[in-house]
Amino acid sequence: MGLGIYPCQPKWGPMAGSLEPRSAPVQALRPAPIAYTVGLRKVYGEGESQVLALCNVDIQLQAAEFTAIMGPSGSGKSTLLQCMAGLDHPTGGQVVVEGVDLGRLSPGRLTDLRRDRLGFVFQSFNLIPQLTALENLTLSERLGGARVDPAWLSHLTTAFGLTDRLHHRPAQLSGGQQQRVAVARALAHRPAIVFADEPTGNLDSRTGAEVLRLLRNAVAQTGQTVAMVTHDPVAAAYAHRVVFLRDGAVVAHLASPTAEAVLQRLAILEG
Repeated sequence: MGLGIYPCQPKWGPMAGSLEPRSAPVQALRPAPIAYTVGLRKVYGEGESQVLALCNVDIQLQAAEFTAIMGPSGSGKSTLLQCMAGLDHPTGGQVVVEGVDLGRLSPGRLTDLRRDRLGFVFQSFNLIPQLTALENLTLSERLGGARVDPAWLSHLTTAFGLTDRLHHRPAQLSGGQQQRVAVARALAHRPAIVFADEPTGNLDSRTGAEVLRLLRNAVAQTGQTVAMVTHDPVAAAYAHRVVFLRDGAVVAHLASPTAEAVLQRLAILEG
């Protein structure tokens, strides 16, 4: 079956009362989103081996808001994050970041946008082992991106407890210290949006909570926008809202989440 006619219908409908209907009018006082998708689709493979990863996903990220993205394994969480961050190309639909349609950008301009306007935090830290913590922190500038303000860099290293680790290489740092470097690097060039994919997955609960507080503080104190994929209800409770996916489709959302409320929603999704 060709991509043009590949069916894109969720296997089940939204949870009752959890989503506004698609025909609901946009709230007049709600600010324009800093990023959004319209009818986002992603299909992997060809012919009978096709896998539908995203099915007509509409999602909005508001400025200065922390959004968690959750769902069962294989629900499309990481694929959604990668498409919104310009790290993967959707099969159909639209991704708009700061008013720019990513699908209309040349590869060079897309690279520039990712480097200058977006920040990334991954479960595996993704630090360059040959560079010191300070050199990793200023990587965007080293790659030709926006200049990192020394005062801002000093603020980050102090806030993240890294001032005495700046000349250490990743192998000389603990896992928590490496992830703090990764989060600080994501914020160093003052990006519009930070995309975080399971940022606490390799950390113990205490260190994970520390990283989540840093992300939440970045939103509260400096107006960053954070979108985080997580499987952990406790991590999701740090967000302002949670978006739930199943079978590649948005099926529910939850404002002002608690770990208990997230667990209840996940139990329904996985039931």
